[in-house]
Amino acid sequence: MTGIIPSGNTRLFPVVGDPIAQVRSPAAITGLLADRQQDAVVVPMHVNACDLSHLFRALHSVHNIGGILVTVPHKQAAFTLCTTASDRAVFVEAANVVRRTKEGWHGDNTDGLGYLDGIEAEGFSVADRKCLLVGCGGAGSAIAVEIMRRGAAVLAIHDIDVARRDTVVAKLEQQFPGRVRRGSADPTGYDLVANATPLGMRPHDPLPVDVSKLESWQFVACVITKPEMPPLIEEARRRGCRTMTGAGMFDAQAVTLVDFLLSRPAQPELHLKSG
Repeated sequence: MTGIIPSGNTRLFPVVGDPIAQVRSPAAITGLLADRQQDAVVVPMHVNACDLSHLFRALHSVHNIGGILVTVPHKQAAFTLCTTASDRAVFVEAANVVRRTKEGWHGDNTDGLGYLDGIEAEGFSVADRKCLLVGCGGAGSAIAVEIMRRGAAVLAIHDIDVARRDTVVAKLEQQFPGRVRRGSADPTGYDLVANATPLGMRPHDPLPVDVSKLESWQFVACVITKPEMPPLIEEARRRGCRTMTGAGMFDAQAVTLVDFLLSRPAQPELHLKSG
């Protein structure tokens, strides 16, 4: 990546989160934008949840801001601030990227695409496999949908927020009857063990599953990008499992994010959100 010297023509693409130190977007996405000859930079913004709506309104008034990347814990709140949204974002009610339109923000959710593309890049396919997903928030719900769209035989979902888990299971059951169920922190018997929680970002976090029950034939994936070697992945590798880290997920979806940010605002498949 060549050095970028901002000018009066430079477009800004903020990435918002709380915390924000772990994000890879500023360097990686700015590099991809430069590769496409775009005079644009990605800027990290540490924003509390209570201030997100104010920020979105203010940023839409800044004409050289073309879109916003959204990370934890703001993805569900960002969706509520969108005027229009893609089918994926509507289903999971969360957005990890938004693009400026004349009417407001248009949102999408590429987390599921990135997670599953990253897993496939490591040589594993969920087709006809039994999968356990831990965490079904903004990223987790998107990952759950994509696991099922790619042909998983069974998906068990575990979340400490029981009401949220049951809501996601019920929605998926409508589209994939008989293949989605409630899970637990016990990974026994699952081909894929997928973490979509932030557990592991902080030094004393508990592990999202009972790693003592992992076996070498299982594939273990994690959304966490910092630390680069999440504790779950470290334990899984110790037991001989194939793995994907959050960096693998991010790298797989980075091009998709850039495509979304740079495309024209009108797309025929978009929904106008009600309310």
